[in-house]
Amino acid sequence: MNIREATKEDWDSIWPIFHEIILAGETYAYEMNTTKEQAEEIWLDAPRKTYVFEENDNILGTYYLKTNQAGPGDHVCNCGYMVSSRARGKGLATSMCEHSQKIALELGYKAMQFNFVASSNEGAVRLWGKLGFEIVGRLPKAFNHPAQGYVDALVMYKWLQA
Repeated sequence: MNIREATKEDWDSIWPIFHEIILAGETYAYEMNTTKEQAEEIWLDAPRKTYVFEENDNILGTYYLKTNQAGPGDHVCNCGYMVSSRARGKGLATSMCEHSQKIALELGYKAMQFNFVASSNEGAVRLWGKLGFEIVGRLPKAFNHPAQGYVDALVMYKWLQA
């Protein structure tokens, strides 16, 4: 598995992963009709860094890392992770989260926060907990899941500095 910083040339390979996940509507609060151009701004242009995880020159997963808040909050970063459906269950999300924490420290961040984790995304909640993130906030019925209806959104946080 090769991990590297994403380039503009990677967008055509990232887009199908992004599109598949937002169309499902189960994990991200992005509009289902987000265009390819809007998605590129969200995932590739606006973040401080975006990475891809590839195998045999095929991008299987991606994540972004950005500053969560400005000014006095700029020591906390935020990340988003997406894994292609064909690569799920192989530990890729774990690898991406561990990699993002290392990069965050290298960039000078002291903490990482996930702002809006759908409580129905049990696999992610379990994984983030296993990787040391705590649930520090619960937003009742803040996420409208397409099958489960209104579910809680969680704020998860980890102090990265020893």
